[in-house]
Amino acid sequence: MTPEQLFSMANLVALSSWLLLVMLPRSRWVTSMLTTTAVPLLLAAVYVGLIATQWGGPGGFSTLADVSLLFSNPWLLLAGWVHYLAFDLLVGAWEVEDARNRGIPHLAVVPCLALTFLFGPAGWLLYRGVRRVAVRY
Repeated sequence: MTPEQLFSMANLVALSSWLLLVMLPRSRWVTSMLTTTAVPLLLAAVYVGLIATQWGGPGGFSTLADVSLLFSNPWLLLAGWVHYLAFDLLVGAWEVEDARNRGIPHLAVVPCLALTFLFGPAGWLLYRGVRRVAVRY
């Protein structure tokens, strides 16, 4: 399997999970099992496998140049991407569950989910703003 093939598979799994969060936000199975446990566990296992088999070449985390060198290895770049997929999905699932528990309309959360899917922390920041406004009313 090539890094490109694994990249495509990981993206498909993550995208499917995000679509379920958007379309079935009240499904406890989606928010309690699939997007907060099963899929993140799968992505975490892929990540650990990539790190375990690819770590040890040039690069590191001490400087930006070292990070750039580290990610010049496509397998480690893929590990970084899978890291994003796993954690962004966990944040999105938390947004849906938190909104449900607080009575925030799901339509107000959907833009936050889209932004979290695309730009991680920016979506979380938007959700925190939506939550702050929605809880006041």
